[in-house]
Amino acid sequence: MPVIVRFAPSPTGFLHIGGARTALFNWLFAQHHKGKFLLRIEDTDRERSTPQSVATILEGLKWLELDWDGDAVSQFERFGRHAEVAKHMVANGTAYYCYASPQELEAMRAEQKAKGLAQRYDGRWRDKSPSDAPSGVKPVIRLKAPQSGETVVHDKVMGTITVQNTQLDDMILLRADGTPTYMHAVVVDDHDMGITHVIRGDDHMTNTFRQVQIYKAMGWNIPEFAHLPMILGPDGAKLSKRHGAPAVSDYRERGYLPEAIRNYLLRLCWSHGDDEIISTPQAIDWFDLGGIGKSPARFDFTKLDSVNAHYIKQSDDRRLAQLSEPIIARTLGRALSLHEIDLLTRAMADLKPRASTIVEIANQAVFYFHTGPLPIDDKAKKLLTDEAKQHLRELATRMEKLAPDSFTSEAVESLFRTYAEEKGLKLGAVAQPFRAALTGSTVSPPIFGVAGLLGKIETLKRAAAA
Repeated sequence: MPVIVRFAPSPTGFLHIGGARTALFNWLFAQHHKGKFLLRIEDTDRERSTPQSVATILEGLKWLELDWDGDAVSQFERFGRHAEVAKHMVANGTAYYCYASPQELEAMRAEQKAKGLAQRYDGRWRDKSPSDAPSGVKPVIRLKAPQSGETVVHDKVMGTITVQNTQLDDMILLRADGTPTYMHAVVVDDHDMGITHVIRGDDHMTNTFRQVQIYKAMGWNIPEFAHLPMILGPDGAKLSKRHGAPAVSDYRERGYLPEAIRNYLLRLCWSHGDDEIISTPQAIDWFDLGGIGKSPARFDFTKLDSVNAHYIKQSDDRRLAQLSEPIIARTLGRALSLHEIDLLTRAMADLKPRASTIVEIANQAVFYFHTGPLPIDDKAKKLLTDEAKQHLRELATRMEKLAPDSFTSEAVESLFRTYAEEKGLKLGAVAQPFRAALTGSTVSPPIFGVAGLLGKIETLKRAAAA
């Protein structure tokens, strides 16, 4: 039987990082087994579901390069099918119409609470005939759940888990207005889509027992289940907004590469020996459910930065320039020219070894593209003493003599070294003020490489301004 899995987000907000991991694990499982990865938008909550959230989720999956098979399925558009199955269950005796009013149910729960009992539906309409129904009351359809025995789930991650059926009540399948509940819709959709493996967060574990009862009531094949441990924040609490970036889009904005996010998320509760850097082809080859651990994983932003830095170093220079350009453009208030983008591309060899995000690359590179007076920070200003300025004047005179096509990083470095030897100075005594003049900072890529990239005219212009 071919493997078919699905990712089924609710479009009530952004694609969060936990959902992205669930999507990744489903996608990898499908790729590994040469199966299908389907996408279903669970948009039955009409008040909270929005087109903007759907677009955000799709955009996040596309950015992560987790491509799905076929068109995305809308759960809401299938409500007729959900109702059809619920009514079929009534006909075959595994579900029934319940005419209990909201007031009756509230009174029932209050009485159970007062007696210290678990609050669950008491089955008052389980064996009654619809002919006894009060007039003017629209019924719900409830599952006629087994009242004895147990429901067992053989989970591929958590192992075998058993729940006594006495702990589960006759849940609602179809509301009085004809709309399905989440529990019912999920089972019908997974069955109709041919899902063979349900891979999702362990916060769904309690739902699974109820959903298994629906499968059995319909006589359908039950898929394999694999529940993933949750992702915790660095402090051990559930990952949330207060820990930083909860949405996939936040990581994109912060300058992380999709391949780095995939690699990092893969290692949250899944392992292959001691391997940390795992390419996507390797992940597809290696991934299976047996590598998933039972314990929650802690999100470590320092480790994520390290993984991202690795992929930045491996990335194509032109791609990095294209990703950095919009950030630089926002800082400058203007787009870069084609010539400037070419300069940025050539600068990558010195920029990317020093950065862990695209934002860091952009912040390091922005000094290259200032067209007005170069801002010089306080630390850099302290380097530009009267003595240092005199050295820069003399060095500028010597640099003037270099032909434009000979104005290379090697030529400028040689000129500075010769000058320092003549004056009995350490190279840093002249190179550091030169760095301040050209970059406005005490920290930058190798300064002679900067001069070579800026070219003779711009280098002399900045030296003169300093």
